[in-house]
Amino acid sequence: MKTYKIFAALSLVTAMSCSDDFLEREPLTQKAVETFYATPQDALEGLVAAYDVLQSGDYGHILMVSEIASDNTFGGAGKSDGFGQNYWDWFRSENDLNANAWAKYYRGIYRANVILANLEKVQWGSQQSLKTRYESEARFLRAFFYFDLVRMFGNVPLITAPLEPGEYEQPQATPEQVYKQIAEDLKFAADNLPATPFTSIPSTEYGRVTKWAAESLLARVFLYYTGYYEKSDIEGVLTRAQILTYVDDVVNNSGHDLVPEFRRLWRAASWIDKDYVGEDNIETVFAIKYTFKGLNNWNLNSGNRWQKFLGLRNQNIYPYGGGWGFCTVTPELWNAYDANDTRRTATIIDIKTETPEFDAGDQRQYSGYAPKKYAPTSDLVMKDGAEVVQPTVVTMGGNDQIDWFDDWVIIRFSDVLLMQAELRLAEGGDALTPLQRVRDRAFAGSAPSVAVTKASIMEERRLEFALEGIRYWDLLRQGMDVAKAAIDRDDAVEELRVTFRPETKGLFKIPETQINLSNKKMNQNPGWEGF
Repeated sequence: MKTYKIFAALSLVTAMSCSDDFLEREPLTQKAVETFYATPQDALEGLVAAYDVLQSGDYGHILMVSEIASDNTFGGAGKSDGFGQNYWDWFRSENDLNANAWAKYYRGIYRANVILANLEKVQWGSQQSLKTRYESEARFLRAFFYFDLVRMFGNVPLITAPLEPGEYEQPQATPEQVYKQIAEDLKFAADNLPATPFTSIPSTEYGRVTKWAAESLLARVFLYYTGYYEKSDIEGVLTRAQILTYVDDVVNNSGHDLVPEFRRLWRAASWIDKDYVGEDNIETVFAIKYTFKGLNNWNLNSGNRWQKFLGLRNQNIYPYGGGWGFCTVTPELWNAYDANDTRRTATIIDIKTETPEFDAGDQRQYSGYAPKKYAPTSDLVMKDGAEVVQPTVVTMGGNDQIDWFDDWVIIRFSDVLLMQAELRLAEGGDALTPLQRVRDRAFAGSAPSVAVTKASIMEERRLEFALEGIRYWDLLRQGMDVAKAAIDRDDAVEELRVTFRPETKGLFKIPETQINLSNKKMNQNPGWEGF
């Protein structure tokens, strides 16, 4: 009899979330799939198990990998550390550099497939609407995992049901097949989830997939797929006009809006003034939830483990907490911002100005700039009510390596506005209005005028979403020539030179262990064979 470990509980909750949050459940032991799915509660616990995979990941997390591969950051880390993170920067190879990501996504796909395969076994009674909702959420999660997987690796096995013994050696599907499945799953979710405005969503359900998240992710998938593969639609499933209808629905009916001050979106950027707007704010369309409540339990992935990687190298310098110095920011990103653009100092730590005491001795690829948006924070400790003692990292009681708690905001409302501008531009509509809303916020009310072109919208996306894991994919969907022109970097210092290899098509190397496990039914991506 097959068994499936149901990791219900887990902790897709914030530090401030209520105890009755739908994702806060007691962990369960192994249960047999054949007998487990009987009640709506069983289905919910299976669904939470799929949600739980969203939190997984530290080294090799897609946010860090894609930022390092872009023109926004270097690999960074310490001079005595291994070079894995730098290989993403330099487009070099280690056999299993991407193994964590590959395993994570297929674990999530498996759990989504399990719940989808067993919904018919549940005795729903008068709760048939729950069945539709759970199916929508599970299909969204499967699409979400596949979208990251296919962007990273391109040619991946497409698995839409739990595999039986003897079926484990799966061949690669074409990207067209995978994106068709992603589009179908997201369309189902967008069309079947309730149209509940953000202001009416119970706080206990923050972090749960909504209609607005599905419609927004559909637009992101459409723009990436049609750009990267030079297609007009997603394999006959969705057209540009249909996608624009979904985006307009989010803008007009979701209840989401921009937070008035960009700086207040980020804990570290608003830490001194203590005016952080908080998680689950009106701009957050979809976020992956984290919490400190794992409290030093290394068997859970409830904390934000990758946030530690982004901290200043081994130093707490108020208001920033120490970390491992990954993703040192390129001077080119700092210089891309207008001096009056409030996003620059909310996004990037200017080390010489903000933390001049920083000792760069052990920092590899030191650039003078570090990530701020997801930087850990520290507090000053007072002695006898007056004397300032060494800054102390803010953990809220958790382990400062694994229990960081800032949510990763996957889709912000500003992204929806800029996607609307891009789609409208292609359709001959009003692209200026949504673009100007984003720019006016950035310039505290009145942004300099800008011509509305594809290039200006893409540059706005770079400035708005820097260090959020979006830039690399935006470059790739504009073409290999655009990506290479942006990413290539010449420098007198060898470790700061970067050469993008267009023969890879921007795809990452498939882990060699996975190719071997497939009994050679899978092939390595172009540009990585023997590399």
